[in-house]
Amino acid sequence: MKTLRIGPVVALSLAAGLVAAAVLVLGPFGGAREHVITGVTLLAFAAGWAMLAVLSILRTDQAQRWAIAPAVVLGLMGSGLLLVAPGGAVLDALGWVWPPVLLTLAVFMAARARRQLRSRARRWCASPVIGLYALIALGGAWQTVQEFRDRQEYEGMGSLVHVDGRRMYLACRGSGSPTVVLESGLGETSAYWGWIVPTVAQDTRVCVYDRAGRGRSDEAPAPRDGVGVATDLRSLLAHVPGPFVLVGHSSGAQYVRIFAERYPKEVAGVVLLDPQPAEALTRLPMFPTFYQVFRRVSALFPSLARIGVARLMFLGDAGGLPPQARKLRRAYSSSARSSRSLRDEFAQLPTALAQANEVRSLGDVPLVVVTAARDAQEGWLPLQGEMAALSSNRLHHILTNATHSSLIEEEQDAQTSSQAIRQVVESARSGRPLAGPSEGQRPIPVVLPNSSAPVRQRPAS
Repeated sequence: MKTLRIGPVVALSLAAGLVAAAVLVLGPFGGAREHVITGVTLLAFAAGWAMLAVLSILRTDQAQRWAIAPAVVLGLMGSGLLLVAPGGAVLDALGWVWPPVLLTLAVFMAARARRQLRSRARRWCASPVIGLYALIALGGAWQTVQEFRDRQEYEGMGSLVHVDGRRMYLACRGSGSPTVVLESGLGETSAYWGWIVPTVAQDTRVCVYDRAGRGRSDEAPAPRDGVGVATDLRSLLAHVPGPFVLVGHSSGAQYVRIFAERYPKEVAGVVLLDPQPAEALTRLPMFPTFYQVFRRVSALFPSLARIGVARLMFLGDAGGLPPQARKLRRAYSSSARSSRSLRDEFAQLPTALAQANEVRSLGDVPLVVVTAARDAQEGWLPLQGEMAALSSNRLHHILTNATHSSLIEEEQDAQTSSQAIRQVVESARSGRPLAGPSEGQRPIPVVLPNSSAPVRQRPAS
């Protein structure tokens, strides 16, 4: 007996598909890889359309048989992703295929709903969802074209070095020894160092690179933990004259610690810029909760980047980097590949932190830790002091008005970071300890709130 009104059936069916998708990708499939997240989402949407078709045919007087089409198409797409489990290169290639298919489906659905769905639910429920499908298709096409254009524009920059059968991006400027190597924080690329590279290059050779799957570097066969990142970097640096002063920002500091412990003869000095503590999961009160939430949320980023969401977000990100570096950072960070790399790196973070925590001493290697005190989370500052104690030859500078990102992004704070690098380079060249600044070597100033007077820093105790 057909006893249901079509309006509630439409609303219930479409809502069921949307809710099922959200529950699945944040619940049992939370943190999964891109093909799983996208595949499960498509299957949930397909189930919603199938529910509309079945209920409308059996329980209403307005059979919506056209809903079978999206149920079949989306179901086949989702099942294919789950069964085949395509990698990044295949997903990138499919970016030229699925947007026109989805747009054609949306046009078909809109035309059939207009003719067969006689209810306000068409205006308030079906049409917005169909319109969203069309918008997703157009966003996917735009993203695919823009990624292609980005690759063409930046193809000739730097060098692509073969490491274990894949290519990694490396770019060096300046001359002199030791060579400074910049290790970016979580999710960042070589473009992040736009202020620091030209400044440091005035004194010595400085190199930036992109970790696997980031920027122009190829994806690795499997996600890299801390040891994997350090191993990749050492293979990459076989093409660069040493010794090296390693500079790590944020999570990049842990990769630097691991590299310095595993290859001590190649390391002339270390600079840690507001480094993430290796004990973040055990001694930062808020971090475990943040990690659990972001671990699931970050898995959604590749699928969202695939439809242009990341690119839209970066269009409105003015940032403080130089214009060319800002433009390059936007291009690299807007890709689904970069989002996949972020998801993979975040999934490996507990392992990387544990590996770094095994490094208890760097001996007497020159070490400067620069800490950004502004907006620091609870427990952050004491752990910064402990990291400074990794070396017996160290300085610890605390910048009261700097933030975690401003040490790299804002010109004034980036100059302070560059000066810290120069201190370590000079110590490595001269053999003089950091605890006693050499003649002419200017200590890094810290500007206290409401004061313009620089404060001379003491060596870390």
